Amino acid sequence: MTVHAAPAAPTASALDRLAHFALLAFVASAQISIAAAGILLTLTFVLWVAVMVRDRALPSAPPAFALLAVYAVATLVSAAFSIDPEASIADSKQLVLFALVPAVYTLARGRRAGSVVDVVIAVGAASAAYGIVQYAMLHYDNLGQRPQGALTHYMTYSGVLMLVVCAALARVVFATRERAWPALVMPALVVALSLTLGRSAWVGTSAAVALLLGLKDFRLTAFLPLVVAALFALAPDTVTSRMMSMFDLQDPSNRDRVAMLRTGMAMVAADPLTGVGPNMVPRAYPAYRDPGAVEAVNPHLHNVPMQIAAERGLPALAIWFGFIAMLARALYQLFRAAAGSDRVLPATGLAAIAAMLAAGLFEYNFGDSEFLMLFLVLVTLPFAASRAEKQ
Repeated sequence: MTVHAAPAAPTASALDRLAHFALLAFVASAQISIAAAGILLTLTFVLWVAVMVRDRALPSAPPAFALLAVYAVATLVSAAFSIDPEASIADSKQLVLFALVPAVYTLARGRRAGSVVDVVIAVGAASAAYGIVQYAMLHYDNLGQRPQGALTHYMTYSGVLMLVVCAALARVVFATRERAWPALVMPALVVALSLTLGRSAWVGTSAAVALLLGLKDFRLTAFLPLVVAALFALAPDTVTSRMMSMFDLQDPSNRDRVAMLRTGMAMVAADPLTGVGPNMVPRAYPAYRDPGAVEAVNPHLHNVPMQIAAERGLPALAIWFGFIAMLARALYQLFRAAAGSDRVLPATGLAAIAAMLAAGLFEYNFGDSEFLMLFLVLVTLPFAASRAEKQ
């Protein structure tokens, strides 16, 4: 009888380790500086390609991400038929970020996926502490000037904090060890997120928290209203007033968001197949502006599905929804097949999707580069973790 030896595990080289460190540095910088993140992302891509060349391998990704590539193609088609093709094609450079999926899938395999999440939570905690300092000591305490951490905009900051909360709470709820330190930083994350006054991020975080608690034990969701009530009671007046404004139909920002949806529907009706083109909403806005609009022009429509449909057409929107549905299904399958701490990463991915979708009803977060980078990393890590790690 012939005995066949088990195939040896792939061996990690200095190049593999350097590429992984570059990925960790990029993930850390994504919450600090878009310029640094761009440089480190480029370095990560270069090292990833070097690994692929050395291994004589082609880029690979989980099947769910095939539709993301199709969505990229639909975006380029829309850009070609844009009201200003040159400007739309130039704006489509953000599609390069989609390459994060195969890069993370290769460089963060096995246990390395967990170290990426460690960095996300640790840097997020430091960013939250800085945001609290901005509120308490630097007068970032009103709608005109809100905490933004080291990032350039409070909406980006609140969206990124929302994703960090997803990662930290998933660890607290599902991990069997190393739960203490994420639990310790959760209060800072929640406080900083509250102080941003970002209502869309509050909604997204609530959806993510409800999902994580429901995945653990549906009965735990009964505590969510109590937590919200406690936060409302303890929050400063600026936060409570902002929370109450969510239900005020006369609030100018609420009225303008409704008008933006009507404006977007007019754009879709005018060109349902390819839309007005990527980054053309501000230019087309005056021609389609709803009579009830508050602002003369808006940079985007503050709603992910409407923005995609208006910019890129209904076919692109259908492809995007297909991608999200396939991704959520694949992550849920990973979650169901796992046990104990192995559920942390799939739960994080599912929570990130829930947060993005809920917040995306009121903010175009999928078009925010810093948010998109962290989102793509978090939803790819569960698949990377299931791959054999180079020893």
